[in-house]
Amino acid sequence: MEESEYESVLCVKPEVHVYRIPPRATNRGYRAAEWQLDQPSWSGRLRITAKGQVAYIKLEDRTSGELFAQAPVDQFPGTAVESVTDSSRYFVIRIEDGNGRRAFIGIGFGDRGDAFDFNVALQDHFKWVKQQCEFAKQAQNPDQGPKLDLGFKDGQTIKLNIANMKKKEGAAGTPRARPASTGGLSLLPPPPGGKTSTLIPPPGEQLAVGGSLVQTAGAPSSGGATTSWPQAKPAATATADIWGDFTKSTGSTSSQTQPGTGWVQF
Repeated sequence: MEESEYESVLCVKPEVHVYRIPPRATNRGYRAAEWQLDQPSWSGRLRITAKGQVAYIKLEDRTSGELFAQAPVDQFPGTAVESVTDSSRYFVIRIEDGNGRRAFIGIGFGDRGDAFDFNVALQDHFKWVKQQCEFAKQAQNPDQGPKLDLGFKDGQTIKLNIANMKKKEGAAGTPRARPASTGGLSLLPPPPGGKTSTLIPPPGEQLAVGGSLVQTAGAPSSGGATTSWPQAKPAATATADIWGDFTKSTGSTSSQTQPGTGWVQF
């Protein structure tokens, strides 16, 4: 079964009025004001169908669906459907009875939206017909269409600077030198008799001064008042405290090595 045998419905409007129109005296077009708009000859339903490339405007009874008149449309805009010059809600269509007899009648819609849909349905159908014709021509003559040539012409070359690409990649991959960390350094105790350097701990920690623990003051307040740090004892005292155990042990050792009885002293 061929595609042209199928009939599709393009538009359905529940109310349309049919008018008898006088013969056109001039080529200026039809005017709806010349019709008897308050006395339509017939009222019913309008249905637009398509079969192949031809559209059909069918006027049918609202209740029974009996066909009142039919207007085949093979081109739009054209002589089969014409708009009036003084309104957008009225049109003149050419109806046929199938026996070769034709007549022109006027149709009108009570709503402008219905008239707009009627006009757009015909425009969309014949736009589709035009596209199908263009596709068929291209299928028959595929070589006639424009071609896109992406190939190199004779003597045409391209140049790629790979050296710069490698340099950029090397520069991007070079690791950055990290600064040496001082967090792992430890301080050795001072030698005997030397000067000791007193380290100031952070605020809130304890400081050993002269064998006793001293609580350090906090950070200076926002009012600008300063807090003095505890003064360390002189180096001699600190050294004596550090080596006190050794001096005691030395003294005791000397006392233990006193000559006993029976030894001759020289």
